[in-house]
Amino acid sequence: MVDLSAEMADLWAALGASSAAPPRERGRLIEFIAARGGEGASTVAREFAFHVARSHKRRVWLIDLDLMGQTHAETFARDAARFGDLGPPASASPDGSMFFTVQPPLKRPDGRAWPDSRYINAHAVGDGALWVTRFRRDAMRGRQGVHVTPAVDYWTALRRHADLVVVDAPAAERSKAGLTIAPLMDEVVLVVAADERDTAAPADLRDELDAAGANCAGLFVNRVQVEAPGFLRGAIP
Repeated sequence: MVDLSAEMADLWAALGASSAAPPRERGRLIEFIAARGGEGASTVAREFAFHVARSHKRRVWLIDLDLMGQTHAETFARDAARFGDLGPPASASPDGSMFFTVQPPLKRPDGRAWPDSRYINAHAVGDGALWVTRFRRDAMRGRQGVHVTPAVDYWTALRRHADLVVVDAPAAERSKAGLTIAPLMDEVVLVVAADERDTAAPADLRDELDAAGANCAGLFVNRVQVEAPGFLRGAIP
């Protein structure tokens, strides 16, 4: 495993200088997204969340927005020696609100719909400064599908329970989930692999984010396989 602690420290410092940072009394929302799969956005999001929780002693939630392709909880569990043990499942919603909807809804014995919040758990990682979500695909039945929504309630509630919320969005080429919630975030970081020669896709994604009203903080060039990664505020050529 490549040690990215120095690069994550630099990224935290760069993002900390943003004028878009929210007041200290409420948590901050930062989304990581790539135009295409394989750029390393999930690795960057996970390492960033872990770094801030461990090195800056902040309460951090890592939201795995790729609901049908979850990876983070399993990655933490496989490397407990580094991250710490994965805790038992707990509620991932402070107030019952949720950032997605499962349709058609399941009915409980009393006829009421099964709450969307029951389809997702949160797990403490290590000492509990870091929490990660895991969507319960096993709880879905039949023709049910899940859709991320632009509802603000969940993110407002979670701000009161975390210093930092890191959202790892699936690649834009295969899901609109990241674009759906991007305007609700304080900042969005675009991740591009260093060996990516085609800059059109990330540039197009930046334009889509801008058009949606999202705050694109900058570009993180993921050079894990080559050299130290780097964060470039604002500009995509």
